[in-house]
Amino acid sequence: MKNPGYLIGIFFILVPMDFKIEKRNKFTTIQVLVEKLDLHLAPNLKSEVVLIAGTGESNIILDIRKCTYADSAGLNAILMANRLCKNSDGILVVGGVQDDVEKLIHISQIDKVLNISYNANRAEDLMKSLSK
Repeated sequence: MKNPGYLIGIFFILVPMDFKIEKRNKFTTIQVLVEKLDLHLAPNLKSEVVLIAGTGESNIILDIRKCTYADSAGLNAILMANRLCKNSDGILVVGGVQDDVEKLIHISQIDKVLNISYNANRAEDLMKSLSK
């Protein structure tokens, strides 16, 4: 995905890329490229998930290996992604969960409703096993 940037006067301002999105055969991977999954990033993540779901994709791997922090807005975005996938008979796998984020997920008890692969590289294997 190319960074469009914006032209303002004579200055070219680059818009930061927060996600890397890759379409695979039976699923789409969204890799979060920033350290904080918080109230600043959560609306953008929700928008990306809605756009992907709007194309008919129902299986998503959310790779958050670079996220060392999440707040309630970030968890809400993950839950929304999970709900969208389930509503279209698909699967969300959250991969690469770091220790501090794992603690918040566990305290919030949403680990009971999410498919979690703590190793980001194994998220694809989990997706394949769940989607059979």
